Amino acid sequence: MPETIPDLQAQAARHKPEGHEVLDVPIDLVDVNPHQTRSWTKWEIEALDELADSIKAQGVLQPITVRPGKDGRYVLITGERRMRACTMAGQATIPAIVRVVSEQQAAEMTVIENLQRRDLTCIDLARAYIMLSKNFNLTQEQIGERVGVARETVSNYMRLSKLPEMAQHYLQMGQLEFSHARILLNLQDPEVIAKVAHKAATENMSVEKLESFVLFDPSMAGVKKNLPKPASGGARWVDPNVRAAQRELERVLGVRVKIRDRNGKGKITLEYSTLEDFDRVVEMLKGKN
Repeated sequence: MPETIPDLQAQAARHKPEGHEVLDVPIDLVDVNPHQTRSWTKWEIEALDELADSIKAQGVLQPITVRPGKDGRYVLITGERRMRACTMAGQATIPAIVRVVSEQQAAEMTVIENLQRRDLTCIDLARAYIMLSKNFNLTQEQIGERVGVARETVSNYMRLSKLPEMAQHYLQMGQLEFSHARILLNLQDPEVIAKVAHKAATENMSVEKLESFVLFDPSMAGVKKNLPKPASGGARWVDPNVRAAQRELERVLGVRVKIRDRNGKGKITLEYSTLEDFDRVVEMLKGKN
């Protein structure tokens, strides 16, 4: 018993800067996160070996976050990758911060952690937003406020659930990107969407090439599309480079972007729906994020 006192004292002295105590929790007492929607790719699973080796050498540098469960158990909130790697490294315990939060708060924390991952697919994001909407009856506006993105961004990702399974598979595997999906959503027939998605993925089409195929290829002439009506006088031609830049800005900033270019001069308009969006974009433009 005396030998455990220094260990307990050392553990009691371990605190995060924000005041949350860090405990060594037995891994076999931590249950999986029921709100986790992101999938694991083959590459990510293989990358766990490297993290497991790092944990063997240096330990876990960042604690996981858990909440109290039933019968003395815990439920994981954030840190699934670290916990898997700890198991692979043969660790019996893992540093953890215990947070007393509601089911909804735990789900929101999970989504926010996922948003910080660069390798998160657009389908993972769509599933996360749909989970918040269905499980907690949150509107798109409320989801955006809680995770720090525009309502339009939430809406655009949730629309991906309307795509057929084959198209979603290619998006999940990274063979198609979010910008490809937005073009596919302009098609009305699910069978056509699946065929075009397969063609785009197997032929490694760029976004611009896919858009050109959907709009102008003779084989798509009789296909029903949900295209915006051109303004009076006809639609104005847009340089593909400008269109690509607009899409990239929308992806990075998470707000609607309009670029008006005339002979190399013009303006860029950013549309935000909340003050939080405004503050976030301003900070990003200042280079603070």
